[in-house]
Amino acid sequence: MGIDKKILEEKIREYRKSKSCSESTLIGLCETADIDITQKEMTKIACGFAGGMGGTFDEGTCGALTGALIANGLIFNNITEIKSNAKELFTIFKNEYGTVRCDKISKNGTDKSPCVDCCVFIANNFADLSNK
Repeated sequence: MGIDKKILEEKIREYRKSKSCSESTLIGLCETADIDITQKEMTKIACGFAGGMGGTFDEGTCGALTGALIANGLIFNNITEIKSNAKELFTIFKNEYGTVRCDKISKNGTDKSPCVDCCVFIANNFADLSNK
């Protein structure tokens, strides 16, 4: 399946201007992987994960990671592979940022400057898994 990282990053950076981390990451990954699902459907699937789950920020998982994990289930077919990828992506993200919590990364939503880079980081790691 090959996911072009340059196109992926361009899409995520563009979508992040108007969409949440979960939406931007999911849409960027699925569009770049040419998955047959509409942007409207992806937005509906991912919007509840924005802001660490429903905009709560507190203790919720970063939307960049949840968006990637949703894409994982849409792009891959093998259940064992999906579970293994999810664990690997979780670990990669946590090792990079020291946490998966949205509130810790974004200072409870008051500093969203790291957000787009979180989306690109996890999406690129997802692309590495899919390009194996």
